[in-house]
Amino acid sequence: QVQLVESGGGLVQAGGSLRLSCAASGSIFSINFNPMGWYRQAPGKQRELVALVTTDGTTNYADSVKGRFTISRNNAKDTVYLQMNSLKPEDTAVYYCKADSRFRDYWGQGTQVTVSS
Repeated sequence: QVQLVESGGGLVQAGGSLRLSCAASGSIFSINFNPMGWYRQAPGKQRELVALVTTDGTTNYADSVKGRFTISRNNAKDTVYLQMNSLKPEDTAVYYCKADSRFRDYWGQGTQVTVSS
C-alpha cells in the first residue's frame, strides 16, 4: 500500500503565504513517482491542476498561480512541496497531492486552504 500524506493547509489572510507538503509512504521501494504534483478543488468546481514537477525538476504551473506558487520535490524522501505566496481568496480550495507511477496514480486525502479577504 502507498499513502500520500499532506500537511500545511490552513486559514490565511489575503496576501499571506502557506507551504504544503506531501510525503509518500508505505510500500514505495523501487517506485518512481513521476511526476508529482498538486491539484485543487473549490466548492462547486471541478478539480484542476495547480502545479507539477518531474523527477528532473521540470515544472508546470496553472496560469492562475504562475509567479505566486513554487513547486519543488525531494526525490530521496519522495516528498513534494508547494510554496504559496500572495494568496488570494480565489485560491481557497481543498488541495490534493498526486503522484504518478508506471502502473497507477496515487492521491492524497486533501488539505483545506482557506484565504480570507
